[in-house]
Amino acid sequence: LDVYPLTSPWPVRLEFFGAELESLRHFDPLTQISRETIDHVTLGPGGELGLLRREGGPGPTFGNLLDYLPPGSIFLFSEPEVLDAEARAYARQIPAGDPLVEDWDQFRGALAEKAMIRLALSEAGGEGPTGHEENAGATAPMMSLELADLEAFRPRVERRPEPMVAEAQRREFFGQLHRWLRQGFTVQVFGNNTGECDRFREIWREYRFDGGPGTPAGSAGAGDAAPSVAVGTLSSGFLCEAAKLVVVTDAEIFGRYRVSRPRRLKSAHAQVLRSALDIDFTDLEEGDYVVHLQYGIGRYLGLKPLPASLGRRGTAVPAAASVAGPECLVIEYASSDPEQPPPKLYVPVTEAHLVSKYVGAGKARPPLNTLGGSRWAKAKAQAERAVRDLAGELLALQAMRSTRAGHAFAADSTWQREFESAFIFEETPDQSRAIAEVKTDMEQPRPMDRLICGDVGFGKTEVAIRAAFKAVMDGRQVALLVPTTILAQQHFNTFRERMADYPVRIELLSRFRTRREQKGVIAELAAGAVDIVIGTHRLLQTDIGAKNLGLVIIDEEQRFGVLHKERLKQLRELVDVLTLSATPIPRTLYLALTGARDMSTIETPPQDRLPVETIVTPYDERVIRQAIQRELGREGQVFFLHNRVETIATVAQRLRLLVPEARIAIGHGQMESDELEDVMAEFVNGDADVLLSTTIIESGLDIPNANTIIIDRADRFGLSDLYQLRGRVGRYKHQAYAYFLLPRHAGLLSDARKRISAIRQYSSLGSGFKIAMRDLEIRGAGNLLGPEQSGHITAVGFELYCQLLKQSIGVLKGEKVRRRVEVTVHLDFLPVGPIEQGSGGSDDARTVQDAPSRPGAYIPMPYIPEARQRIEVYRKVAQAAEAPALRSLRVELRDRFGALPEPVEWLLKVAELRLLAGERGITALETKDDRLMLTRNGEFITAGHRFPRLIRSSPAARLNEIRRLVLTQPVVGT
Repeated sequence: LDVYPLTSPWPVRLEFFGAELESLRHFDPLTQISRETIDHVTLGPGGELGLLRREGGPGPTFGNLLDYLPPGSIFLFSEPEVLDAEARAYARQIPAGDPLVEDWDQFRGALAEKAMIRLALSEAGGEGPTGHEENAGATAPMMSLELADLEAFRPRVERRPEPMVAEAQRREFFGQLHRWLRQGFTVQVFGNNTGECDRFREIWREYRFDGGPGTPAGSAGAGDAAPSVAVGTLSSGFLCEAAKLVVVTDAEIFGRYRVSRPRRLKSAHAQVLRSALDIDFTDLEEGDYVVHLQYGIGRYLGLKPLPASLGRRGTAVPAAASVAGPECLVIEYASSDPEQPPPKLYVPVTEAHLVSKYVGAGKARPPLNTLGGSRWAKAKAQAERAVRDLAGELLALQAMRSTRAGHAFAADSTWQREFESAFIFEETPDQSRAIAEVKTDMEQPRPMDRLICGDVGFGKTEVAIRAAFKAVMDGRQVALLVPTTILAQQHFNTFRERMADYPVRIELLSRFRTRREQKGVIAELAAGAVDIVIGTHRLLQTDIGAKNLGLVIIDEEQRFGVLHKERLKQLRELVDVLTLSATPIPRTLYLALTGARDMSTIETPPQDRLPVETIVTPYDERVIRQAIQRELGREGQVFFLHNRVETIATVAQRLRLLVPEARIAIGHGQMESDELEDVMAEFVNGDADVLLSTTIIESGLDIPNANTIIIDRADRFGLSDLYQLRGRVGRYKHQAYAYFLLPRHAGLLSDARKRISAIRQYSSLGSGFKIAMRDLEIRGAGNLLGPEQSGHITAVGFELYCQLLKQSIGVLKGEKVRRRVEVTVHLDFLPVGPIEQGSGGSDDARTVQDAPSRPGAYIPMPYIPEARQRIEVYRKVAQAAEAPALRSLRVELRDRFGALPEPVEWLLKVAELRLLAGERGITALETKDDRLMLTRNGEFITAGHRFPRLIRSSPAARLNEIRRLVLTQPVVGT
């Protein structure tokens, strides 16, 4: 039994033996694998109040916060008047008499007897406490705590300081900290993370001050006094003479960029989520086109039990044995005789790995293959030859890049380590791995060409920032190419804030700059005075030149046109290239997946990130009003997207009538650059509540306070566009909402309906890969790898084509690519396998393998009731390439579904036998009575011109006997 208590960070799996509880353990909801065993679990009520009330009995009594705090607790009131106003505003939203809400005045009365400290902002000319604070604070002593900032003491860093000057300034600041300690001040240092704290301690030791950081001040002699160091989240430090206290943050020590939002730090128990890079098409629906590896393209008719009347050719199943057969994927093929109904192929779920969803080069319906025809074999052979040629071309390009004399960047410097330790968030494991892979590539002599795939807001920009900083520290220039002016401005701000205290000059090249400013930037870039230039496609024009370009970063490559991509191809031959994408174009993604291009994936979402709640609804002004008012009620902001400049003013008038209290700003691409920049600044600074805009907001905008987006006429957008737009909200820990508005009383086109269905289905974190593949599915692969390849993709399907391409690339690379040998297993004492049904009923049925009968190797329905889960497990069994994978699967099944029943044990033993046979090149393994027939290279393996004989009679003993005989055969390649 699996439960997910609201109070638990992980769901809990309860395992029973009869009525006795045997085991309690946490498990990962995505992988379904157990994490750790626990000794108890608390299951809270599903409702806050209903379960506590008994019919006819008195209502429950509740405690409040004071009941749970120890005696002598001190209460700190920050801005009492603001607290009072907020409490009363909240009380107006609560139904009168709600027993779960404590009355504010009663709560304040109870606090009057406690020790309290009130912190109120003192303004020049202020009259002191007013209103409700007047009586409460009349007799309370008051002390003025004047806080001075540390600006006069901190290191002053010029735009491009000499390293020796910067070092001397920092040494002087550390010396001031030491003087404060000797004067009896308490010095508390806060770093953003443990790395930053460690760096402070390291610098303190380098300057050879007495004592060690972290030693409590005053614990030894004056000379031993040292700052206390801890992880904390203050934006700046201060000096309080009255309390003899100095608080220092990273802003003073390292001159870090200002903090524009609350900082999130990873807790010890933070939940780490993963989204598997699962590019297989298992979500089959009836009517979909599928590809069977052996029989070709057919139409999927559903998951059905094998008809009981089917047996081996020319035989009927006795009535007494007429029980339902195993579950099968039913696939319809073209009939070779127009007068006969189409034949069906029954593929048991044990062979589901041979079936994949068909995706062609376009939207046209593919012609179905005929069973037993030669067209499928010819198409597959032609595709294999074509991918060999394509693989050669791709690797020739890669080899040319490898032989070019690129720049090998130096290893990380002290400034690089210091810069990275200042990152205000904890890196996720995926992010750390991506950063390490990028640095490794940069330090190689060949030019880098790496793709970073990660969902919106998962931390790709930080990878780019560190790569750019590394390039600049090695004396090279960096160009960051983005698709939109708005995104260029945001990256410009982010890079400048992140590198504020380092000698790095960053400039922007977009229409937000005047022609004169652009000319100045271009000239200084050519002269080498600009370290990092950020811009749109303007960077690709021929008048742009850099003196010492070392790294090009491309954000959202799929948004650039064909001509721009040709220019990018030329750049790839010359310098290191780093590409960032959330929903990569299929070409980019599959070149990476097939091994022709390096790729790093960031699949772990930031801590506290919640999936965006997706609402698809017909256009309804009541829904719009409620959505905007709810967001404004929690002091948030709203994106409203209307992608028609001609009617955007009319929509603004309607919104002002619907929500008169909202401040609405309008932005679109046809506005003057200064005007658009002012509008965006107004929204970013919180001076506007609703941004009514076109798709200029689509790429990369990061406004944490905007957590609702409303998209008008969502049916007019592509799937990846909808996904990018939804990613504009939910960038912080608050629940975000995306409303997709559809026209009323109008039927959607088939493709639009599929897009809307997909965006609703893929709402979990980390869905970027699935969105890219689903978009490919809807639109077709198109001219993916050139027009000459499109025909082959249409003939064999996209997934099989890419599998063939990956194999060919591996062979040409000289990798040890062991082709998977598909082994057909037919054991008359332990039956498994597919049945092929012809058009003429049971008498004409052509059977590939027998239907299972008990005992059998299969997954019983009571063990895994959900059909799709059973198919998933069958695919894992069939795709296991090594014995450790089968052992791991056995552990997973035991963990997820309980003790393995006998049929599942048989299934895994047969799978192990199939692996052993495949390693030895055996393509068929069959038993008939006491004969064992093994086939390799189309010929039987015999002993003394006879088939090996089986002596044992029980299934277990016979299976062991077969295993020993298979092991006597030589392994292929040895």
